[in-house]
Amino acid sequence: MKNLIGAVATLVTVMTVMFCAFLWFFCRIQVEPGYMAIVTAKVGKSLPPNEILAAPGEKGVQRDPLPEGRHFLNPINYSCVIVPVVSIPVGKVGVVTSKVGKELQLGEILAADDKGKGIWKDVLGPGTYRLNPQGYDVTMLDAINIPIGYVGVVISQTGKPVPFGQFAGPGQQGVMEQVLHPGLYYNNPRAYQVDILEIGMNQVSILGRSGSMVITKSQIGSENGKELQALQMNAVRAQQAKRNEYLEKNKDSGFVANQSLQQADVQSQSDEQKPRSNSWGSRGRDTQQQTAQSRQPNAPQGNSFGTQQGQQAVIPESAAFGITRFVEFPSSDGFQILLDMTVEFELLPENISRIYMLYGDLPAVVEKILLPQILSISRIKGSSYKARDFIDGEGRQKFQNELTSELIRVLKEKHILIHNAIIRHVEMPNDILAPIQSASVAVEQDKTNTARQDTARKQAKLNTQTAMVEQMKKQVDQETEKLIATTVAETKNKVASINANATLAAAELNLQKASVQAQIAQVQGEAKVQSNFIVANERALGEKMRVSVFKNASSLADLTFVDNLNPGLSIKILHAGPGTLWTDMKGLTPTVPVTR
Repeated sequence: MKNLIGAVATLVTVMTVMFCAFLWFFCRIQVEPGYMAIVTAKVGKSLPPNEILAAPGEKGVQRDPLPEGRHFLNPINYSCVIVPVVSIPVGKVGVVTSKVGKELQLGEILAADDKGKGIWKDVLGPGTYRLNPQGYDVTMLDAINIPIGYVGVVISQTGKPVPFGQFAGPGQQGVMEQVLHPGLYYNNPRAYQVDILEIGMNQVSILGRSGSMVITKSQIGSENGKELQALQMNAVRAQQAKRNEYLEKNKDSGFVANQSLQQADVQSQSDEQKPRSNSWGSRGRDTQQQTAQSRQPNAPQGNSFGTQQGQQAVIPESAAFGITRFVEFPSSDGFQILLDMTVEFELLPENISRIYMLYGDLPAVVEKILLPQILSISRIKGSSYKARDFIDGEGRQKFQNELTSELIRVLKEKHILIHNAIIRHVEMPNDILAPIQSASVAVEQDKTNTARQDTARKQAKLNTQTAMVEQMKKQVDQETEKLIATTVAETKNKVASINANATLAAAELNLQKASVQAQIAQVQGEAKVQSNFIVANERALGEKMRVSVFKNASSLADLTFVDNLNPGLSIKILHAGPGTLWTDMKGLTPTVPVTR
């Protein structure tokens, strides 16, 4: 019996050791950090139709991968493959395309949540994710990084389209009212298109000789990190690519651009620490063909205003695009006027989304709103002026003020803030320019001569007034000295009078004091005599009353004697018994109380 029990115990021990060895060497799966295990079940229920991932208890590739750590699976029933987890770095988003889940409804292009099949509306932000590659494809795209000086207009690409002129709300398709301010945003580019637009001060310059351009203040701060700065550059490049397409489609409207953007890209790649300049050149139209070569399409100073400023250092602003248009109109006296003009405008962040919804990107705003209004108002206002008014500084300033005020009023309704309209150059035919200039010079010379005469008259008047001032000054000085002497004498007189009056008042006060002191002494003496008399009288009356109490004078004398005795005197009476009088009373105790 004991042998049987020992054999069974040995067999159990051996089987246990073999089972543990089987688990450790054949069933153990070690998943390192940053990885996950894709498990395939070889046994179980068959998958439902159209399903490619299996739930627990079903045969096939399991939906949930095993996380990092130590796991034990029977190699007979399961097989696994170790693959890296999905890692999304900072500045990237993961767009998930699900091969499993609920089918999308008709008309939908994005899955509302992770239960749907197709592209998820929500993206994966920076972090690590355990998604089974058998059922989910993850595409990494750049996050939206909006540089300083820009805002992002969000266009929802899913939902029910809204009527033109209305913003899209949640679940609707169209331009959304809220814009994205500078910063990093993790949005799904399949669900939301983000177009970045410049804000702040911009310029549109209409140059009669060198063509036209739009200057924008679109700067990218160089203090950001390289990765974030690269994202900003990518966002700017993407927006510029869209503008290139727009400009290419609208070449017939006068829009032009060149290849200087590629040069800027090469420079930004060679020096990542410097902010990328988005300078695009411009090509102008010259009616007289005199300066056609002054501004080439590939000119490196594409962000300057013209040939005269081309030698200056590169400014932060950059030319966004060129426009071969110019301001030209007849004056009221029939002469053709050609103006160089610069209009400074600002797109406020709170109005960007509405402007984009109604008109589009910056080139469309310039084409549809700014240029038509500038050209129209310039013609209307300029046609009421004579040709010489544009040469004369005062007349040109008046026209410029009227033009600015009208542009501010009209474009305010379009949500565009106009700061200033500047007339930079006026060009007209030389056959009329020279006479007008000569006449203007003569008028200005006459005004100069008149002004000189007025200046001489005013100078003489000034000299007269100066002499009168000197005379009045001396007279005032003399009167001041006289007034000071009179004031000093009057002051001394008043001081002496005040001192005499003070001495007299002091003597009178001393006299009154002596009189009062005499009265006090008299009253005190009389009071003392009277008080002594009253005291003595009262004492006499008291003695008289004492005498009247006694019938004879001896009794009064005894009482007086007793009253005058020494208070320390004492009388002792000793009682020694009947019939004996002891003369030696030392040591005896008094038997009779002592009375005093």
